[in-house]
Amino acid sequence: MSHRAVLLALSGLLMAMFVAMLSSTVVSTALPRIVADLGGSEAGYTWVVTASLLTMTATTPIWGKFADLFSKKALTQLALLIYLAGSIVAGLADGIGVLIVARLIQGIGMGGLSALVQIVIASMITARDRGKYFGYLGAVFAVATVSGPLLGGLLVDATALGDALPGYMSGDAWRWCFYVGVPFAVIAFAVLQKTLHLPTVKRDVSIDYVGATLITAGVSVLLVWVSLGGSQFEWGSALSIGMLVGGLALLALFVWAETRVREPIIPLHLFKDRTTSLAVFASVMVGVAMFAGTVFLVQYFQLSRGMSPTKAGLMTLFLVGGVLVSSVVSGRLIAAKGKWKRFLIFGSVVLMAGTILLSTINSTMPVVVVGIYMTVLGIGVGCLNQNLVLAVQNNAAQKDIGSASSLASFMRTMGGAIGVSALGTALGHKVAASISGAAHSDPEVGKAMMSVDTHQIPDVTTLGDVLRPVYEHAYGSGVAQVFLFSVPFAILAFVAVLFIKEVPLRETIEREDELADLEAESGDAPGDGDDGPDADPAATPGASGPADTPSGVKVS
Repeated sequence: MSHRAVLLALSGLLMAMFVAMLSSTVVSTALPRIVADLGGSEAGYTWVVTASLLTMTATTPIWGKFADLFSKKALTQLALLIYLAGSIVAGLADGIGVLIVARLIQGIGMGGLSALVQIVIASMITARDRGKYFGYLGAVFAVATVSGPLLGGLLVDATALGDALPGYMSGDAWRWCFYVGVPFAVIAFAVLQKTLHLPTVKRDVSIDYVGATLITAGVSVLLVWVSLGGSQFEWGSALSIGMLVGGLALLALFVWAETRVREPIIPLHLFKDRTTSLAVFASVMVGVAMFAGTVFLVQYFQLSRGMSPTKAGLMTLFLVGGVLVSSVVSGRLIAAKGKWKRFLIFGSVVLMAGTILLSTINSTMPVVVVGIYMTVLGIGVGCLNQNLVLAVQNNAAQKDIGSASSLASFMRTMGGAIGVSALGTALGHKVAASISGAAHSDPEVGKAMMSVDTHQIPDVTTLGDVLRPVYEHAYGSGVAQVFLFSVPFAILAFVAVLFIKEVPLRETIEREDELADLEAESGDAPGDGDDGPDADPAATPGASGPADTPSGVKVS
């Protein structure tokens, strides 16, 4: 595709990615009001959060494999339609059960969009030039991360808007948290239909239904286990042990099944490549730090610093600014110089520094200093996040590009989900121990605690002068401990990156062995990669027209 055609198609892809990111961030500040209005319990609250993450994580590798078998354009549009359906159902929900089902549907679409956008970019742009375009993805991530919590906070407080709406929508302005992404999804669908034209290789397809079922079931069981363990059941209970053993057994069966099918969901031969294996491992470690930053820092600002959801969302500008600048700058430098490992090493060092610095925060530290520490963490995440995917894609054959790309995203999300759950449990224990210690050492605090439900997360602005400092100190030290526990994961990411072998970024879409096969099939040397459907064959010397397209390939 020509540069102009790439930019036009990229606008639709970035809008689709914005939709996927926005749908997960816009609800975060609105959930307490939503669950309360729908009469949900604490368990319902947890399931609303877990549902979309569950299906998003479990379906990511399946979307990736389908991208190797079917039209990437059609799959991206299908993911948008599934997301649209889930959003509309969520906006119309009249009960917590309906909302949970809607979030499950949304998660399927979000998993498709998060995987397919990177896969489509890899099918349009050579690895040498891909870094600067991945920088745009980092910018979209930043905008969605910042605008989501802010927009959610504004919508949930927009009682004037809710009261102006007819019928049962009156007063339910939070429903627009689910509707806000619908126009973007519709526009993205139309833009992709008009601008995205990719070659689709037609070949015999063998869908691995057994593998898809096993990985979905195994991942789902483990995510439910880490999400609800410690709150809905004890970690050492028979149910907890059964879920852990069952989830691991299902994944072991999945690995066994993948060695016996023609088109596995995750081709195990990908792990024979050292760069791929180490990059995937590093992605898991980065996922822990990245999710910890986005989840627990918002909680820190609300519970330890007494900020409103809107102000807490504004504070994430420090983190997102670091991600935005480092992802764009590193992407452009990689495209210009062709060297990528140095940015992974730099990013992992900065990531370690960021987690160490944030492990020192407390309830009285100047907000600007905390913001600087967040920026350091963001710079590390920005240098690592997309460039690890780039390293995986650069070594993968084009026929495996979907599986390889989704594998890195899948493992990062899995690492983040499991890490956040474990770190959240540690935070809960630390807060409980801190508050209990204060109650035992100060009789006045102990007396005030008798009127507080310790099982609920409090609104610190409503606490009295006796309890508020106690809770603020507890959450300040608790979030600091979360980042202290994140330091070993950052160190492991650094070690993995050190042992990655830097392979020169290829300047063609296909690998050399694939180009040789294409040449043998067509009888002609492949084009230079710019004679796509938007280029004029007559105006391009040496370009081949449709008649020279290899058999089995069509443009969709």
